[in-house]
Amino acid sequence: MTATTNSPEQKPQNHQTSTPPPSSEKEEKLPYWQVNVPPHLRTETCPDFLRDVSPKDRGILSTPDSSYRLDTWEDVRERVRRNQLDRFQRVPSELRRYLAFTWRLRKEYGSVMRYVLEKRLGWREPVVARGKGPFEDESDFKVLRNDWPYGVDPKIVHLVVWTKFPLEEDPKTEDLTDQARAQVDAWVNKVFVERVGKDRVVWFKNWMWLKSVKTVEHFHVMLYDPDPEFVRDVTNGDVPLCEREEW
Repeated sequence: MTATTNSPEQKPQNHQTSTPPPSSEKEEKLPYWQVNVPPHLRTETCPDFLRDVSPKDRGILSTPDSSYRLDTWEDVRERVRRNQLDRFQRVPSELRRYLAFTWRLRKEYGSVMRYVLEKRLGWREPVVARGKGPFEDESDFKVLRNDWPYGVDPKIVHLVVWTKFPLEEDPKTEDLTDQARAQVDAWVNKVFVERVGKDRVVWFKNWMWLKSVKTVEHFHVMLYDPDPEFVRDVTNGDVPLCEREEW
């Protein structure tokens, strides 16, 4: 018999990079909030933090981790090249942990943005850039590990670059203007490409409707198999929340 009280989220095990045999019939019939949860921690009713998830997230949560295929570096590069950013997704059990995390933050801090500003960035509102242009002042941006990265090859390191300055978008396309893209390109080339290599770096900026934190400007950088020491240096030793014991 399943338990009826909510239980702490469990950290997932390592995931395979290729699609294994289909899951068992019994596993497939589980309600989405019980999938990837040990039997003794399953709840008969859906936890509050999973009640109002989108159809897309419900589909992901219904997938056993053992049936999930991690994106390869080639997948990532092609997705960014085609601007198919909405196709990135988290490993099902990691998505569950992420949703539990954001639900808890809204209860404790009022919003995810407030937590990010206060605890992750150490910035105060109003957020105002000191430099006259993007990347001119080092206090105007911060590179951190992505706290809840997408389901990709473990050799891929997912970073987020948070900025105090806006990155100009074309209101018609909601994509970066040519000038803004050139500014980011130049900075990414200087900071990452020169150290890691052109074929092992991609960057992208999510569309507004895909952002989990909408009011603090940021874009994503993915590196393939970079030197761990370089990653520690560029992030000032940051550790993503998904790797911390408290989460």
